[in-house]
Amino acid sequence: MATEYFLDDALAHEICDRDPFAVFAGMPGDEFRALESRRTYAVTLSGKRYFVKFHRGTPTGEVLKNLLQLRLPVTSARNEWRALSKLSELGVRVPVIAGWGRRGFLPQTTESFIVTEDVGTQENLEDLTRGWAAQPPAFTDKLALIREVAGISRTMHGNGICHRDFYICHFMVTGSGDSRLTLIDLHRALVKRRLGLRWVIKDVGSLYFSAMDIGLTRRDLLRFVRAYAGGDLRLALKGNAGFWEQVRLRGERLKSRHG
Repeated sequence: MATEYFLDDALAHEICDRDPFAVFAGMPGDEFRALESRRTYAVTLSGKRYFVKFHRGTPTGEVLKNLLQLRLPVTSARNEWRALSKLSELGVRVPVIAGWGRRGFLPQTTESFIVTEDVGTQENLEDLTRGWAAQPPAFTDKLALIREVAGISRTMHGNGICHRDFYICHFMVTGSGDSRLTLIDLHRALVKRRLGLRWVIKDVGSLYFSAMDIGLTRRDLLRFVRAYAGGDLRLALKGNAGFWEQVRLRGERLKSRHG
């Protein structure tokens, strides 16, 4: 059985000589999600708060179900570890990895975990923008956030990373000024040398869907397009009209499905 894991000094001190897989599988904490194959909880160790995701073996039926639905199954914490590590290297603010491990070969028997430091807030971009439709924010604040979200999206997609749950609720408001956001919840992330266009459309379309009701104007959407394209707006629209149309359609399909 192949086993690999990493613990920072603080976690290594807490775990000591115990099996980290057994520790994180059964550690009590504030539970956020408990599924057959994944448990997510928060825990405080030595005065510091962490989030833990522990993945158990994924049943064969669940793997087949995802494949038949043309979805990539998530069978371990490796995807999130790779995505967080790469985004951090690229300068995108993400939760700090305090520990990661995986053992086993087959999806049905693999155990894995990822431990990240708490980002220090429970407010996300969905919370922040909830009242925008009725009471628009200062233009400079809105523009800064649009540019920051577009910049994170551009960096992520331009470097082969697809979030796969790309909604505004997964941007935590952790700072101020032009760098306010921390991107979280990358357990389904796809990391490739080069992303196929369909993955990018899914991500940006999902982002568009999640921002439909916050009071953005057409000009705001065009500001996002320009910042995401990283160049002239006219060229971005003319050269990638098909892409943006597919993004719009994806967002509207999600809207009709979820209301």
